[in-house]
Amino acid sequence: MITINTCGLTDYSPLIPAIKALYCTPKGEVLEIIMENSEAFHDLKTYLSEQKIGFREIYDGEHMTIQFSIP
Repeated sequence: MITINTCGLTDYSPLIPAIKALYCTPKGEVLEIIMENSEAFHDLKTYLSEQKIGFREIYDGEHMTIQFSIP
């Protein structure tokens, strides 16, 4: 499993490292992205749904995590 933690990013959108990881991770690998920005988290979920990529959501206080396998 590859984990990308976007918490604390203020210079740019947390979607940038998330989408980069999505396209740089080998097929079949599980990707876990941790966010604290609820707007970006919602946008990522919408994108994955549009691409028909199943995912798992985990909520832990201020952090939101999404896990999915790269198709």
